[in-house]
Amino acid sequence: MTIQVGDVVGRLSYDCDVLFRVLAIERGLATLVGEEMRLLADAPVTDLKKMSAKERETDKKRQKEREDVSYRLFRQDAKLMKRRQEYQAASGYEETPHFFEMRGRVLHLDGDLNYLNRCTALYEKFGVPVYGVHMEEKEMPTQMASLMEMVQPDIVVITGHDAYSKAKGNRDELKAYRHTKYFADCVRIARTTVQSRDDLLIFAGACQSHFETLIKAGANFASSPERVNIHALDPVYIASRLSRTSFLETVNLWEILRNTITGQKGIGGIETRGSMRLGLPLKEQDETPQSD
Repeated sequence: MTIQVGDVVGRLSYDCDVLFRVLAIERGLATLVGEEMRLLADAPVTDLKKMSAKERETDKKRQKEREDVSYRLFRQDAKLMKRRQEYQAASGYEETPHFFEMRGRVLHLDGDLNYLNRCTALYEKFGVPVYGVHMEEKEMPTQMASLMEMVQPDIVVITGHDAYSKAKGNRDELKAYRHTKYFADCVRIARTTVQSRDDLLIFAGACQSHFETLIKAGANFASSPERVNIHALDPVYIASRLSRTSFLETVNLWEILRNTITGQKGIGGIETRGSMRLGLPLKEQDETPQSD
């Protein structure tokens, strides 16, 4: 079967464990991007199998089940946080006051437009304010400073696609990673603007990214400690939890990683405070209900 640009395929040498879209084909070599994983790869066309509609539907169902588990965990944690905030806001009052939440604003840079659209839809579902930007990973460092100045975010997500290649070096050599360098450059530029890791919260990385480099550059959370693939929506779960957690609280590392689809093999981080602030009072005419 002829492989064409836009086809959804699997790699025979990997037992078709990850589904990809074909971005380009040149001289018998295909450039691939993960359908659900933030992975960019090259493969000979002869190693590719075009996935049938039934196979794609089976994989989609499996991925949906994983997303649903993470979503339920996030909602459970969000309800517990809201009850705790209501209790704290009511301290000293005979009646529970009406308070409002100023949730952390997210600047989300993404190297994949399809993923960006999925991520922004999930941010909106979580009630998290977001400004999304799509651009190629190599272009991100050139735009980082101006975006920081324009958006004035509380949280920055720098993601897209990445990959580790054994042929280019060992796991400790940055040259062996497709886009980690650009992610790290963005983190350093953002940290030049806001140095404190409590005043600006940063997630950086994609599939198989060099975790240690990104953390040392100034990220609070990053991928990928075990150089595994991460899910397209994992950055959203991290950023949304930070956005909805009070700046007076430190997020529980185990809980925040548990909510991701990939888990701690794909995502790691350091102790970090949230970015949400409560306010009082909330006038009825000004009330803008937040989603759970």
